Amino acid sequence: MGIANIIPGVSGGTLALTLGIYEQFIGAISHFFEKFKENIQFLIPIFIGMALAIISMSNIISSSFENYPIPTTLFFIGLVLGGIPMLLGFVKGKKEQKEISSYVIAFLTFALVIILAFSEQLFGGGLKEVNLGNVSIGGYLLLFLVGVIAAATMIIPGVSGSLVLMLLGYYIPVVNTIKDLTKFNHIFSNCLILGFFGIGVLIGIVLISKLIEYLLKKQEAKTYFGVLGFVLSSVVAIPVSVYNEIGEIPFSLSQVLIGIIFLVLGGMIGYKLGGKK
Repeated sequence: MGIANIIPGVSGGTLALTLGIYEQFIGAISHFFEKFKENIQFLIPIFIGMALAIISMSNIISSSFENYPIPTTLFFIGLVLGGIPMLLGFVKGKKEQKEISSYVIAFLTFALVIILAFSEQLFGGGLKEVNLGNVSIGGYLLLFLVGVIAAATMIIPGVSGSLVLMLLGYYIPVVNTIKDLTKFNHIFSNCLILGFFGIGVLIGIVLISKLIEYLLKKQEAKTYFGVLGFVLSSVVAIPVSVYNEIGEIPFSLSQVLIGIIFLVLGGMIGYKLGGKK
């Protein structure tokens, strides 16, 4: 999930669904203090893993997409596709499966992510990149708000928090701040920047978790139709976002053949993990 959240176009929520832990993840956050010990035991390993992945894998993932864009992209698409059968199981046989409104919801969520993915072509790539070199009080409050927005999108399946950060102009500055901190440069200012952003992320995760849990209780099937639209759109959003990031993707027969192998491998992993509830 940590790796997914640093890749524009890939959603940590989608991977949580693929791994079969999404509802438990949402429930543990929404009712954190009700079953405190149980939730701590479940969430701490996940958040430690996410934090370590974000800190340690940023350069590796970036390098993989730059040097082996086709196999890397197809592997993540495979992970997403592998989790779809599990998702279809949530709506199969439900009365909402025959309602037009369910498919309208799926189409709208699909369209939303596609518009975000093609935002660079449609709107010129989002807002101008911000400068975190000399942050004012208002800048720290804005970082907090951006953290809330980013967290909300990180946890919704199919919606990439990194992509939203990119549209807001904060993706590269935040990633560079993390990289700078790992080199122990400007420790105080970098910790302050990431602290405000991180608090916003935590609050955003709690708020959106409660909203999603409410929707799952009141309209479970229709909520999963919406999630299905988000997830299916990732298949388009991932390669588009990679193209936007690295430019023209070098084509070679060897990369395509290896990519097909990675697509199948990712699909098998996603399907296998998604089957574990």
